[in-house]
Amino acid sequence: MNCVGVKFKEEGNTYNFESEIELKIKDKIIVETERGEQLGVVDKIDCTPAGSKKLKKVLRIATDKDYDQYLKNATDAKKALKDIREEANKLNLNMNIIDATYSLDKSMLLFNFISDERIDFRELVKKIASKFHTRIELHQIGIRDKAKEVGGLGLCGRTLCCTSSLKNLSTVNISMVKNQNIALNPTKINGACGRLLCCFNYENDIYEENRKYLPKIGEKVQYKGKYCEVIDIDILKKKYKVRVSDGIFEEVSIDGDKK
Repeated sequence: MNCVGVKFKEEGNTYNFESEIELKIKDKIIVETERGEQLGVVDKIDCTPAGSKKLKKVLRIATDKDYDQYLKNATDAKKALKDIREEANKLNLNMNIIDATYSLDKSMLLFNFISDERIDFRELVKKIASKFHTRIELHQIGIRDKAKEVGGLGLCGRTLCCTSSLKNLSTVNISMVKNQNIALNPTKINGACGRLLCCFNYENDIYEENRKYLPKIGEKVQYKGKYCEVIDIDILKKKYKVRVSDGIFEEVSIDGDKK
């Protein structure tokens, strides 16, 4: 029994599945998911499953008939997306429905939506279910989840972390930005989703620990027998710079050594 990584969208996440079938990269396969059978593409071979959670199975290699059905489902899902948006507008629901996906056998139709408030969509589900005669699911996701699904490039020029590596989206707050001495410029601190960059989480613990031993900018500290003003700090290097006199500055490490 092997573990293989499977993608359902070109820029989407890779999900692990259990396979008894010999597969190769880019093979189109049919897998079992919580929302029915889906067509995916093999992205990794012999992956290492995380944790002890039992993996869903690869059912078979996709046939031409499977792929034709997948393409037809994608076309039908676009029509369903248009219809549900129109119905949501008629019901004055404050929601942005971003995509629609059929299971391979069309036994379920899933819609993802974004909203800043809790939505009572029961009436909407009734109308859509009566029209498409299948099980309907609406899933509310956050704006960061949308970026995770859609993918793209970050300010660093690399694939978004939420798409390529992050399994869980941790909370990021403005105190982390301030803690790392970064200017509060929205174009520099916000990601593709419009929210604070996930990477502020990566080194925040180190910044918090080092800050305990460093003075604040503008603070007066005793240095060489007199009080000098702190004009700059380097949190990661555990150093700060003081103004000794007009035009004369010196760098000090937190253990008191001058450099």
